[in-house]
Amino acid sequence: MDTYRALTPGEIAALEASGSTADDWSSIEVAEDFHPSQLRGARLGGRVRLASGVRIRNSGVRNYDIGARTLVEEVVRLECRGESAFGNGTEVAVMNENGGRTVRIYSGLTAQIAYMAAVYRHRPALVAALDRMARRAADAARSAQGSIGRDCRITDCRLLRDVCIGHGATLEGVSVLSNGTVGDFSRIGIDVKAYDFVTAEHALVDNGSLIERCFIGERCIFDRGYTASDSLFFANSHCENGEAVSIFAGPYTVSHHKSSLLIAGMFSFFNAGSGTNQSNHLFKCGAVHQAVHRRGCKFASGAYVMSPAIEGVYTMIMGRHTHHHDTSVFPFSYLLEQEGRSALLPGANLSSYGTVRDIEKWRQRDKRSAGRDLINFETWNPFVGNALAAGLDALRTLYDSNPDAQSFIYNSVHIKLTGLRRGIQRYEQALAATLGDLLARGGDGYDGRGAWIDAAGLYLARSCMEELLDAIEQDAVTTPEALTERLQAFAEHYDDYARSWALDILARRLGHTPDAAEIERAVVEGKAAQQELQRLAEADRAFDCSFDMAVGYGLDAATDDERKADFRAVRGLE
Repeated sequence: MDTYRALTPGEIAALEASGSTADDWSSIEVAEDFHPSQLRGARLGGRVRLASGVRIRNSGVRNYDIGARTLVEEVVRLECRGESAFGNGTEVAVMNENGGRTVRIYSGLTAQIAYMAAVYRHRPALVAALDRMARRAADAARSAQGSIGRDCRITDCRLLRDVCIGHGATLEGVSVLSNGTVGDFSRIGIDVKAYDFVTAEHALVDNGSLIERCFIGERCIFDRGYTASDSLFFANSHCENGEAVSIFAGPYTVSHHKSSLLIAGMFSFFNAGSGTNQSNHLFKCGAVHQAVHRRGCKFASGAYVMSPAIEGVYTMIMGRHTHHHDTSVFPFSYLLEQEGRSALLPGANLSSYGTVRDIEKWRQRDKRSAGRDLINFETWNPFVGNALAAGLDALRTLYDSNPDAQSFIYNSVHIKLTGLRRGIQRYEQALAATLGDLLARGGDGYDGRGAWIDAAGLYLARSCMEELLDAIEQDAVTTPEALTERLQAFAEHYDDYARSWALDILARRLGHTPDAAEIERAVVEGKAAQQELQRLAEADRAFDCSFDMAVGYGLDAATDDERKADFRAVRGLE
């Protein structure tokens, strides 16, 4: 740790000779090895403390502690005007623009803690306890002195006001940062304007992006003029060009296109097609409605949903949907617009290679190092398994209600008989795959029976979540670190909890406690089901790679062989 000293008269004279000034040189402290050549054209005000190797060039600095080896160059104004929490404690009106699900942000906020604060509003004691945690974190950050970590590079910026900057951060060409915290190794770039914000480690905000009242999680990317307000973004989200208002963006929320609006909703492992849009009010009670697009949902180009609405996991949404659908028990589906109605193809996405590719790429693209946001990547898991079982029951009940019908209506969506039958078949295969996969792993001693939750990327048993929420309400868990530690303990035994769930489901299906042979049979059947679903996905991939999809290739080709060669070369096919 650096020790500091006052400047000597000779150093002050040398600094003034090189164009540096100070309101009061006695308020400036420097490391023992300080040399006047480190400052040139520096305009210092208030209390400034410079660690070893700090360089300031042609910049105004007021009330800041600057870490070792940091460069501040051509910065018009870097100032802390008075006591500040540097964005910590900012209230974010997530999911509901009127503030019904407000979450208070701070450094160290995780996707799971934010999920609890936003989702469990029916437990006011819990919400109050989580808010106390956030307030304490904000109070701990509060200071009248700004700080910049070591090894930072801050150049060609205009106004940096009341901003705390972590180690290894880079700020280049920033227009305005006000009342915020920049996480370790983050990069804030050209023409960015950000107000009342917190970023986690390795975040990137660049190229004219505009941020107001937002938390930006680990390894998130904001680029090409993205605009966001009152929103939370968690690990590995990537947003460009478009706009977000009052959204809970769980891990891997992706929106790349212009004219795409994400508003008043919950997303995770999500992809927004060009022109994606939602509306969250019906010109009656104002902007009070919300939508939930569960893990892995995709919006095709031009897709629109009028809130309130909810879809099951891994649903592809195409067209316009205005009838407030609830398809949460139908995972891996297509939701289409047909003749102005919402039509559902249950389980259709189980045979799509795109789903397989998405699930594989998320794990491959995980760049986290801190890893406070806890994420499960397992395709077959109890949360999805419960949805598959509920979907099967719903489809069978629909059919039994009218076996002669050619179409059915469920929660404002239309399901044709052919789609219903195919959905039953696919869900039976997927549920078998789930049971087989989970029974093959894990051990005994943990109880994961019953309902499960996808808490912004983390799968956990509802009973475990309820136990944790009770502990928070009773002040048995009082810090974000302790809360995350409890969640990590569950995550470490995920396989054990998941196996318990699978054993319970298998017992229910058999009508008795399964013996070892029955468990092994379920594992074998599960592998066969997985192989069949994989075969269907590979067939889907084969079609996408077939010559039928070579339309527009080989523009000047004289023969089909040349056109095929161009197609294969461009697509990287053998």
